[in-house]
Amino acid sequence: MPSIKTSHTDNQGGRLLLSANGIRRVYGLRTVLDIPRLEIYAQDRIGLIGENGAGKSTLLKILAGEEEPDDGSVRRMCAAAFIRQSGGAEEDGNAAMRAMFRTEEDREGLSGGEETRRRVAMALSQSTPLLFADEPTTDLDREGARMLRKELKSFPGALVLVSHDRALLEENCRIIWHLQDGTVSVFPGSYSAWREEQKRRREFQAFEYDQYRAEKKRLEGAMQQKREWASSVRKAPRRMGNSEARLHTREYTNAVLKQSKGAKTLQDRIDRLEKKERPREDPSIRMALGTRNPIRAHTALTVRVSSLSAGGKELIRDSAFTLPSGSHTALIGPNGAGKTTLLRAIAGKTAPDVLFRGEAAFNPAAKWVLFDQSHERALDMERTALENVLSDSSAEEADARTVLARLNLRGDAVFKKAGVLSGGERAKTALARVLLSDANLIILDEPTNHLDVFTLEALEDLLKDYGGTLLFVSHDEGLLSACATRVIRLEDGRLVTWEGTLDGMRAEKDRDRAREKEEMDLTLIEMRLAALAARMSAPMKGDKPEELEEQYLSLAERLKEARQAGKR
Repeated sequence: MPSIKTSHTDNQGGRLLLSANGIRRVYGLRTVLDIPRLEIYAQDRIGLIGENGAGKSTLLKILAGEEEPDDGSVRRMCAAAFIRQSGGAEEDGNAAMRAMFRTEEDREGLSGGEETRRRVAMALSQSTPLLFADEPTTDLDREGARMLRKELKSFPGALVLVSHDRALLEENCRIIWHLQDGTVSVFPGSYSAWREEQKRRREFQAFEYDQYRAEKKRLEGAMQQKREWASSVRKAPRRMGNSEARLHTREYTNAVLKQSKGAKTLQDRIDRLEKKERPREDPSIRMALGTRNPIRAHTALTVRVSSLSAGGKELIRDSAFTLPSGSHTALIGPNGAGKTTLLRAIAGKTAPDVLFRGEAAFNPAAKWVLFDQSHERALDMERTALENVLSDSSAEEADARTVLARLNLRGDAVFKKAGVLSGGERAKTALARVLLSDANLIILDEPTNHLDVFTLEALEDLLKDYGGTLLFVSHDEGLLSACATRVIRLEDGRLVTWEGTLDGMRAEKDRDRAREKEEMDLTLIEMRLAALAARMSAPMKGDKPEELEEQYLSLAERLKEARQAGKR
């Protein structure tokens, strides 16, 4: 099998920008980082991946000089900028970056997406040869994420990127650093190539494990047969003569020794077999989530909005939508449009400065639950992760542990109190609590925040198979495309429903734009034909009638072809 490097990027073609040696970071009894050597060269495009709590943010901060390691050293040969995962930005960048990312002035009440825009604009404005980015798409809307993708793709320096956005990793990274058990393995390739390599490794590991089991079983069977043969050899009968008895005893002893020696040889072969471990497999969920109490009626929820405003600013007006039972509906729209405010209004959890005129009529059979961006408030910090998950569920403990394991919260971690869990572990606990609840209608607001890329992929699988009704907001393109069966767009203060997938909606919008372009082209040709006809009927000085007629006939043919193409 191909090997994955475990030290540093072997890139001698570019200038060395950073060298880290013997990096160690210890929290209590746990060694989070123990990395012998890492190097970053000019033009390196590195994706840093790992599970929640593996230490990705800590490693970035150490490499960027924001934190010191417990042991080891980092030598930076150039200036570096850092897009942090959270917090405010002291500045919001130069004028060009401010305009590009439409940053708001630093003030109280900025949304998560607005704060992210400021952090991104400030870091990119520094134009350093090295850029660290820790979940830079957090809370960004589609337009903000598009601008970030464009800027990162054209960024001329070296990049180290932590992101759960698989498309962002795929577009921007040509080297993968996988942080696991405190160490970094370096893979020279894209994220998708790394995933394929992991798949091949798991398949080969499964093959080796099956071969090991089969050979061990064969040898154990042969050894048992030898022992049975040894025990079946008959001793000399009591009435047998002395000479015959001695001969039989000698033959008996030789036979037993031979079979015992053979059994010992087989045992030695079993002991020398190289032990192969069973590859870790995702546990299967015995029941279909969200199907305990199905809504038999056609409609699970009807929402009418006469007006929704926050802080005196009207966000939505004169709009309505329904959720068909069993549908998976994505609510999309730009930052600040009012998506989160709408979800909280539907759930009856509006803030004091929010005014909602309208109604959210749930079907009487609907049992709903809201997972919002302040999901930690729903957890009891004194109870364990497992206890929190089971608090609103009739599911069995085995099912709860299975869902937690699918979300990469495994083993003894489920018995930790919520108060000592990391932000990512709390998000997993809150998601498992919602998915395993007795609800048949789930409202999710940015469920991917704080999740690592592996957990995001697992959540995507769980939501695709969810048997109840979903209404969710997410900025993750992959999750939206994979899980939404219909889309509600929030644009210009109105809610517009699309009965189909996100990809289908975008394809239709592309077709609309193409039709608009065709219609504009037809209009321009018709206008030019009219102008030529006018000049032909009343030629101006210097006009050549034959040239005008030639132009007219050529345009008329183009118009005919364009109309025929439009009919097709």
